Formats: sequence, C-alpha cells, structure tokens
Amino acid sequence: MSAVPAPENSPDVGAVWHYGDPLGEQRAAAHDAVVIDRSHRPVITVSGSDRRGWLHSICTQHVAELPEGACTANLSLDGQGRVEDHWQQTELGGVTYLDTEPGRGGPLLDYLRKMVFWSDVQPAVAELAVLSLIGPRLAEPAVLAALGLVGDGALPDVMTAVALPGGGFVRRMPTAEGQPGQVELDVLVPRENKTALLQRLADAGVRAAGIWAYEAHRVAALRPRLGVDTDERTIPHEAGWIGPPGTGAVHLDKGCYRGQETVARVHNLGRPPRMLVLLHLDGSAERPMPGDPVLAGGRTVGRLGTVVDHVDLGPVALALVKRGLPADTPLTTGGEQAVAAVIDPDSLPPPDETGAGRVAVERLREPRR
Repeated sequence: MSAVPAPENSPDVGAVWHYGDPLGEQRAAAHDAVVIDRSHRPVITVSGSDRRGWLHSICTQHVAELPEGACTANLSLDGQGRVEDHWQQTELGGVTYLDTEPGRGGPLLDYLRKMVFWSDVQPAVAELAVLSLIGPRLAEPAVLAALGLVGDGALPDVMTAVALPGGGFVRRMPTAEGQPGQVELDVLVPRENKTALLQRLADAGVRAAGIWAYEAHRVAALRPRLGVDTDERTIPHEAGWIGPPGTGAVHLDKGCYRGQETVARVHNLGRPPRMLVLLHLDGSAERPMPGDPVLAGGRTVGRLGTVVDHVDLGPVALALVKRGLPADTPLTTGGEQAVAAVIDPDSLPPPDETGAGRVAVERLREPRR
C-alpha cells in the first residue's frame, strides 16, 4: 500500500497518516504488531556531570537521582504553573535523552541552553529517529531479534530502557488498563539506521502503520498531547500529569522549580478548574477540529482536543471540560455545524478529594463552640 501523508493542518505534517487501510492498521496494533514512524519527533541530549541535578532544578519531575535505564515523563512550566513543554526523559549510558512534540524541539533546546549558567551540562540536538511499536506480538523472539534484543528477559520492564547494539535504545512504555498481553515500545535509533531496522521488522512480520493508528491508540488510552489537547491555560492537574517517575510527570515531593506554587496550591486546595475526558462524537456529522469549543446548553464548558476515528469506538476526541461536569450532560462541539457529543463515563477522573489546605480553611471557618 502507498503511504498517505498526514493532512497539511495536522501537527504531524510530513509524517505518514496511513498506508491505505487505517482501521486495519489499528486492528493490527490491538491483536498483532505494528511499527509507526514518528521520526518527526525531535530528540535532545543532555550530557555533563551536572545534568541530572540541573534538570531536577528546572523541571517538575524528581530526576536528581534517576537511575541508569530509567524513563519518565517531565514538564517545564511558566511562572503561573501553566505547561510550556512536555517530554519523555531517558537516562542511559551517562546521557539524558529528551524527546518532545514536533515543533517544540527548538524552543525547548533554546530554553535549556539559557538555563545552563555555570553548570556542567551540554544540551544538543540528537540525530535519532523515534519509532513506536504496538501489539502483543512484540514479545516474540523474532521481533526482539529484529530489534537486537536477545536472550532471556530481553524485553525491558515498563518505563525502562536498554541500549541497542548499533546505537540508540529501546524503552518500554506503559499500556492502558484492560489490555492484557499488550506491549508498547519506543525505539530511538540513529537516523541512518532507520531504514534497515524497518526492513528487519517487516521481515519479522511487523506491519507498517501510520500516525492515525498511533493517535487512535493514544486517545483511547486518555494520553493528552501538548499543544493539541492542551492550551495556554493548561495546568498539570487538568491533564492527569501528576505522579512520580514512571507514572506521571510531576512529583509532589519536590520543590524549587518554576510554577511550583501553583502545583502545590491546587494539590492542597483541590479542584482544578478543568478535567480531561473522552468524548464520543456523532458519526453522521462533519468532524470537528481541535480547539473547537465544547458547549452545554449553548454555553462554553470546555475545549476540544484530538479528534480521531477509532476502529472500535468510532469518532472520538479528547477534551478539557469544566471540572465536575456530569457525564450525562448533552454536549455539542464543532464550528459552523454543531456536532453532538457525550462524555465517556469511564474516562471521568476519580471524585475530587478535599486537599489538606481546603480542610484547614474549612475548619477555620467553622463557628466556635
């Protein structure tokens, strides 16, 4: 099948959208094995003896002592605690690797270089291509051998990376709940090695799939994407990015980073203004666009993010909507043509727990007896 490029208005412009059978590619990701070329995703290396402590001081995650082979998501915030950058971070071989969204490599590298001051760190562009592999067959010996992973226990643990013989590394990503046997890997290889690796994977029976399949998989797993499912007001709590290394991008037991006051205040008082949910869309209407408002009774209650057709779920989207909005609220979205939408109740975050700060405030307001 010939490659169909991503739409011109897509954040993945320049990548392959699908190979002629987008729903079949999604089905293969769920039951077989696929490889998706995400080499438009920029990669940065940070070397130098101070790199971990230095990154720890300017980001949201606890990475000062990140061990060899460990992986985590990470963020940088502005002074008001709003998300500016999101990346995957991997510690391997005395180098820290950061891979981020298309279009954010340059700004993130500029920011890192401005923050160096007197530290022994050297941020630089890495000529690595990112490939993502999804499917239960990835644990089979033939696929592992194609990757260069051999021997017992060759498949790394979740959120752990191992080096590849020809350069680069493989890291294992977490899978969504309710997917027993599913495996998800990111492979970062020197760009000159990409074509040969793709051929070895094809010979091992791994099917090529486009970005459409990856986006459908990501949306169903409720994984937000910076700049598409977030806006200039997004704080980490709204996107579900709170958690220690391996489970989140913001560690609540560290401080002294830009935007930390907002993170701590929302954690202590609770109730972030918005929540990330999955929307089911009316399939008979024209597809809405990321950034379209989400309306309830004609009133804006949220913002639409990624919109994609899923092989099992049909047309779905991620959205940031007003916190506490009931799942059965009739919604519409779209531009000139209204599109009916409904919240997937299983995507709702857990009920708000009253933060310690909120409890203290309420106790102070109680009348004395």
